[in-house]
Amino acid sequence: MKTIKFGIIGCGLMGREFASAAARWCHLLQPSARPEIVAICDKNTDLFDWYRHNFPLIAMLTTDYKELLANDSVEAIYCAVPHSLHKEIYIDVIRAGKHLLGEKPFGIDKEANKAILNEIEKHPNILVRSSSEFPFFPGAQRVFQVIKKNEFGKIIEVNAGFLHSSDINPNKAINWKRLIDINGEYGCLGDLGLHVLHLPLRVGWMPVRVHAQLSNLITKRPDGKSNMVDCETWDNAILNCDVETEDGQAFPMTLKTFRIAPGEIDTWYIKIKGTRKSISYSTKYPKTLMTMDYEPGAPQEWRREDLGYETVFPCITGSIFEFGFTDAILQMWAAFVEELTTSCPGKFGCATPEETQLSHVVFTAALESHRDKKVVGTLPSSVGNMMGYPDEKQD
Repeated sequence: MKTIKFGIIGCGLMGREFASAAARWCHLLQPSARPEIVAICDKNTDLFDWYRHNFPLIAMLTTDYKELLANDSVEAIYCAVPHSLHKEIYIDVIRAGKHLLGEKPFGIDKEANKAILNEIEKHPNILVRSSSEFPFFPGAQRVFQVIKKNEFGKIIEVNAGFLHSSDINPNKAINWKRLIDINGEYGCLGDLGLHVLHLPLRVGWMPVRVHAQLSNLITKRPDGKSNMVDCETWDNAILNCDVETEDGQAFPMTLKTFRIAPGEIDTWYIKIKGTRKSISYSTKYPKTLMTMDYEPGAPQEWRREDLGYETVFPCITGSIFEFGFTDAILQMWAAFVEELTTSCPGKFGCATPEETQLSHVVFTAALESHRDKKVVGTLPSSVGNMMGYPDEKQD
């Protein structure tokens, strides 16, 4: 089996998740290639011990990412760093000729994202994708398949979101996600938004208009030095969107990204209502898919279906067992590695650079909408052309 040698830039929470996925690659049935972690980089050397203990093949541990990029044995990079570093490091990774799976939002703002995409265009042989694991849950994939079959009749509305309660404690110390110069003005949108938009954008549901309601609920937090300091970024966001599809449908789509959602530790969901069929899935109840098929005169009843271990990339786990977050991470990484080696024909893949660009258009429109208290169009000519919209539909 082909081996792809990886380096990790950013060895914290998500770096360890990738490393763990690589360690359990045998869970996949007949993958075309496997990742091998040979180099890691982080400014915090205290993180290195866990990698040393669990991955003896790592030959380079460095605090300088450029030293890692100069390592000829490294073929591909996973990069998980604060948003303010995306532009510089992602561009350097691409210029170094390394394939890249980077974290969202793929640039601290729209201009940074544009610079990254411009560099990608100069290196067509480099595969670049963004992390977004939740659409790999079996329930999300079932929703994706139903959308592709176009069974809804006329779509009435779409609701999607990603809800945390991680910041509900007002005594939680401030971190970089509360600071505009590191996280960016998007706040929770930059951190969570691509998770919510990945599936809608994949099926062509790009918002054409956005009205945003943004909330900074906890305005000060302790800094760990007995001081209270300003929280500068948005905690919660509600985006009320209009969608117009290529087949002539128009419907409202409500997107939520909450870091303060009581009772929600980590919930991703999507719900689509149509005149003939409706479907709903949430990771809060990961085994449950809800559907409603409606015929004139028939009862309007939700049907609950237990889901098993149904994956995009087959695994050794029996179909009767339950799927979880670490399985979604493994599936996302399988998609990236398979695309590197086989292009994954017919398979659901990782979020693309173009999808990150569209997400930045939506997030930037959301900031403008909230600031000016107005509805903002999202389809200048360049974005409209990407989505296949003719000029007459553009603002």
